[in-house]
Amino acid sequence: MKPKQKEFADEYIKTGNATQSYLKVYDTTNEQSAAASANKLLRVPKVKAYIESVNEKMHNERIADMNEIREYWSNLVRNHEAEHKDRLKASEYIAKTNGAFLDKVQHSGAVEIDINIVEEE
Repeated sequence: MKPKQKEFADEYIKTGNATQSYLKVYDTTNEQSAAASANKLLRVPKVKAYIESVNEKMHNERIADMNEIREYWSNLVRNHEAEHKDRLKASEYIAKTNGAFLDKVQHSGAVEIDINIVEEE
């Protein structure tokens, strides 16, 4: 990827506005031309892959996954300085995610099932 393309991609990631990013990075003031050129740049495979990669990395850093959440709950359960109610709630969440409170329902008798298959044209 060329340095200007990377600069454009970084600006686009920040602003989400391709035309304004193009106008800022490239030496032009014609918005119509900038919009068309920015659209082309967004379809360049290396630019597109770079933008997707950075966005995914930012997304992954901002969103806690279940392991991180469970680790937080576990740390809270073990923190003897935390309030008892908070430790209890964290232990409940851990138990729920591990299936400790599943209600088993036993059903006897006939069950009627209707299945409609619709073909798309």
